Amino acid sequence: MLLAQILAVIIFIIMFIEIVRERFPRYLVTLVAGGCTILVVFLAVMRSPSAVWTAFSLDSMAERTFWYVGQGPHSEMNSGINWSTILFIAGMMIMVEGLSEAGFFDWLCLRLAKLVNYKPVPLLVSFMILSAVLSMFIDSITVILFLAVASVNLGRLLKFDPVPMIIAEIFTANLGGSATMSGDPPNIIIGTALGYTFGDFLRNTGIIALVGLIIIVPYFYFCFRKELVSREAIIYDEEELDPRGAVSDWKKFSIAVAIFAVIVVLLITHAKTGLTIATVGVLAAILTLATNKAPAHLIKRVDWQTVLFFIGLFLAVSGLEESGVLEAMAHGVGALTGGSMAMMIIVIIWLSAIASAFVDNIPFAATMVPVISSLSATMGVDLHTLAWTLSMGTDIGGSATPIGASANVAGTSIAARAGHSISWGRYCKYSAPAAVIVIAVSMAMLLMRV
Repeated sequence: MLLAQILAVIIFIIMFIEIVRERFPRYLVTLVAGGCTILVVFLAVMRSPSAVWTAFSLDSMAERTFWYVGQGPHSEMNSGINWSTILFIAGMMIMVEGLSEAGFFDWLCLRLAKLVNYKPVPLLVSFMILSAVLSMFIDSITVILFLAVASVNLGRLLKFDPVPMIIAEIFTANLGGSATMSGDPPNIIIGTALGYTFGDFLRNTGIIALVGLIIIVPYFYFCFRKELVSREAIIYDEEELDPRGAVSDWKKFSIAVAIFAVIVVLLITHAKTGLTIATVGVLAAILTLATNKAPAHLIKRVDWQTVLFFIGLFLAVSGLEESGVLEAMAHGVGALTGGSMAMMIIVIIWLSAIASAFVDNIPFAATMVPVISSLSATMGVDLHTLAWTLSMGTDIGGSATPIGASANVAGTSIAARAGHSISWGRYCKYSAPAAVIVIAVSMAMLLMRV
């Protein structure tokens, strides 16, 4: 078993390094790591076909409780691939593609810009709030993809530098995503694994995120207000900025928005209806594809590489769990903190934040969920508080650097393609202090529970 643990750790470390180096596509890195885990750790060393079956976890989808659990929360914690997370993310991606194709995001941004009379400073504040609110219901990566493009276009038309706006949007997207289980990928992993509901996150991390937003909006306002001072007479093309021009088919637009509204209601009420997150994701996909004239085209537009990334990631993490590495990590954290709940909160939130600032927060969250579960079981501490601690640490810590979260990479890439390269120094100058502020506030609010 020791050899299996060593090899599982080596595979995982190499995977992490390659994800950070970005020499190869992330999905290929995790799939190769997952394949090595299956072939080397499970079959060659452990000689355990049952571990392979557990890692793929295909039988979980055959259970009624995978789709419908009745009243109350339900734990979906399992080794290997968390198919609830996979189906939910895929379903939401298809729905978001439908919204994008209908012109919803362009219309929303232009409508908001018109409300503030196209002035850059009010645009900064309104786009920060819009980024946070949308990220509560749509994954932060998607939110940044269209907001960054909108910011670049508005910057070109209104003659201002869009970089400050993009940096602020990235941070508030991750902050808003931390408020619910459907916003940031780490929360989806935590929520589906531990059986938490949309409401559970909203009542816990949602309150912390709200306090953080109240602090961070003024922070970025004072950081960037001088860079975005509006000019007295900006000449722009009113027709190009008309929100109505973003929508070519209002019937299609109305259907897409109606589906989005239905899915949001199902997400908020899924603890009451008994529908699981997997079911909600599948319904989002079915409704979108059924009402689209070219469903095959819509499916092709979905970022399936992200789905494959998650599958490979879960397989690699299963090697750490099945070989006992994660249990050993939990004992290590327990020994380091002396079993003190307050110390566990401090260690986990700062460890999560620092680690997520330099490595993608998705694999870190997937690794830490079984660790905190084992920690709760062995030390008898409250799992819920540890879960909220992990959530805030990974979500906000990931905002500190350009590579800490997928939304950061997406936003900075869009800016660079438009000729607005964002250096590490410029990004971290504003986002790193903001992350420290929100993590400190989160830690204080979590310690108040002890």
